[in-house]
Amino acid sequence: MTANGIITGADGLERCAWHANLEDYQRYHDEEWGRPMADDIRLFEKICLEGFQSGLSWLTILRKREAFRAAFAGFDLDVVASFGDADIERCLADAGIVRHRGKIVSTINNAKRAQELRYEFGTLARYFWSQEPGANERPKVVTYEAIIANPTTPTSVMISKDLKKRGWTFVGPTTVYAFMQAMGLVNDHVEGCYCRVKVEQMRVSFVRP
Repeated sequence: MTANGIITGADGLERCAWHANLEDYQRYHDEEWGRPMADDIRLFEKICLEGFQSGLSWLTILRKREAFRAAFAGFDLDVVASFGDADIERCLADAGIVRHRGKIVSTINNAKRAQELRYEFGTLARYFWSQEPGANERPKVVTYEAIIANPTTPTSVMISKDLKKRGWTFVGPTTVYAFMQAMGLVNDHVEGCYCRVKVEQMRVSFVRP
């Protein structure tokens, strides 16, 4: 990792350094990470995959994402909520995913809790975006040092506590903040990354649910 968190790609563009110029990781950085998302399936998928990442790297999960999607019915939360013991055993036998019983069971549990959340708020997107951090919580300049120093935020702690109270599991404040970064509730592309301005423009024009 460079001192300022920026790396120059083969195309000459400067980016956040965390993708290390790995082709698939760079594509995720350029085309997905930080872009505001209001699709409930993608939001549910991401918070589940962040739970699976616990103790691992996101790159590991990213490279298994298609297998996860196959195992968990494309993260259709209504289908996942109906999973039973046979589905748990099927997932445990699937070498394409992370075979952790607790995390598999958590995904099924969280699908049921997501149904409850959707019933209360109308959509998952409305729940999460209603808690988008204000400017007072954001650094004046998003630097690599600021991101490293703040793996959680007051909002991620608050959301984590609320989700746990509602019965969700594997949703600690660090996991929730990684979810917020990825789904565009904050723009943590560092200053100097060519995606930062693009993502900020998307956030400005994004219609909050």
